[in-house]
Amino acid sequence: MRKIREILRLKHEAKLSHGKIASALGISKGVVTKYISLAQVRGVACPLPEDDASLKSLLSTLRKPTGKVDPDWFQIHTELKRKGVTIQLLWEEYVATHGTAAYQYSRFCDLYRQWRQQQKRSMRQQHFAGDKLFIDYCGPTIGVVDGATGEIR
Repeated sequence: MRKIREILRLKHEAKLSHGKIASALGISKGVVTKYISLAQVRGVACPLPEDDASLKSLLSTLRKPTGKVDPDWFQIHTELKRKGVTIQLLWEEYVATHGTAAYQYSRFCDLYRQWRQQQKRSMRQQHFAGDKLFIDYCGPTIGVVDGATGEIR
């Protein structure tokens, strides 16, 4: 929504061409044209609505219903934090529950990724090079052998 707001601002306030807006924002001219045309058709003009929700409702395109059942993304996100749980395992459970009304695996992953990107970040961590090593893996823990004593922890 931030980029769309910036496209409309650069067009209406700075009076830039579509090509200059595209190069300034690092997007294609086609995307710039699409959103400016959509804004003109929907009658969105300056000043733009303050909140993203109202701007999104003005610029959202109507989509045909797919007949697919959307999973509970928050529940999936919570389940993925548990040890041994993978997104493929959750997708298989989802398919077993919903059958033909379920998304294919690749679409399921894309939709989850989109949902996750829309969520607010909750914590910022500062990392200093060489200070710590973070390893993330799914499955049972691995024993570590102390070289001096031979003890397995």
